Amino acid sequence: MFIFEKEVKYGNPVVEKSFKFAVRIVKFYRVFYKKDYSILPLLKQLLKSGTSIGANISEAQSAFTKKDFINKLGIALKESRETEFWLKLLKESDIISEKEYTSIYTDCDELSRLSTTIIKSSKLKE
Repeated sequence: MFIFEKEVKYGNPVVEKSFKFAVRIVKFYRVFYKKDYSILPLLKQLLKSGTSIGANISEAQSAFTKKDFINKLGIALKESRETEFWLKLLKESDIISEKEYTSIYTDCDELSRLSTTIIKSSKLKE
């Protein structure tokens, strides 16, 4: 039995938000790579980090220990910070508009904040 089985069984809004964000990153990638192949390396980095957030949050739900749970969420937090970096780079390089940046950055920042809060509260319960 997994330590956080109850959360998985009844759904988890953080898991759902991170999955929707990953779908959004995939769609973003598909739109922009068709426009300019020269930015493909940047887009691939964004795709990797942006989808890794949800993968690590989902994986954390099956953690056998609290330490493993916190570690996976820590990785998700690092990936969200990396995603924020790539988004900012795309904006500052005039590849995406301020509106496009703000829209997707806001969702990424929310995942960062949620991950941070969960990590902190999990550490307090140790």
